Amino acid sequence: MVSHLINTIRNVVGITGNVISLFLFLSPVPTFIRIWKKGSVEQFSPAPYLATLINCMVWVIYGLPVVHPNSTLVVTINGTGTAIEVVYLTLFLIFCHDKSKRRKVLLIMLVELFFVAVVTTLVLTAVHTTERRSMVVGIIAILFSIMMYASPLSVMKLVISTKSVEYMPFFLSLASFANGVAWTTYAFLPFDPFISVPNGLGTLFSVAQLSLYATYYKSTKRIIAARQETKIEMNLSEVVVNGNGDPKKTGRAS
Repeated sequence: MVSHLINTIRNVVGITGNVISLFLFLSPVPTFIRIWKKGSVEQFSPAPYLATLINCMVWVIYGLPVVHPNSTLVVTINGTGTAIEVVYLTLFLIFCHDKSKRRKVLLIMLVELFFVAVVTTLVLTAVHTTERRSMVVGIIAILFSIMMYASPLSVMKLVISTKSVEYMPFFLSLASFANGVAWTTYAFLPFDPFISVPNGLGTLFSVAQLSLYATYYKSTKRIIAARQETKIEMNLSEVVVNGNGDPKKTGRAS
């Protein structure tokens, strides 16, 4: 009776985690709409999307029935996340005008795909029980989950140095926090250290990001307003210069 209740709660929390994770994967959409409109990735970093891609692919392996049985919810959301991250990175490559950065992102994606293929092959051929497969892939998954949650650290450094959260998307940080809480709860029904450890740490990283956002939100508004004011003044100066320096000729030559 108790085990049935726990299993039911686990499924409910898992489905909730799937929904929240979907929002996490979709949270960068406003960022990529901005990139598409401006035709440039500007100072946005590809690190969070590269880290999320490898993280999702490894968790798909972990959730396979031949690796960790009864983990369908892990496979469904991470399979979806893999597809979404591929779309984001494709858009990043299209709108990145720095050829060296574009080559670097593409190379990292290829290395990630190769790594996942090697891990899958080795786990399915060299390890022969689901317990051992779960342990091997689970340890790898922990490392990449921590990497995914820690990937915004470079952006956090930029936020602190510029006192602006313009390039640290709020909804991505908020969704990361909700995702970490949901999957940490899921990992305790019953206890799964491979899910609880990275998501518990991810929750802490997300709290740090949200704290930075709260700290520098007002200064960001002031910086953006000052930038727009400067741009308007420059445009007005150009109008004045053009008006004085290139007068229209109204008289006719005799």
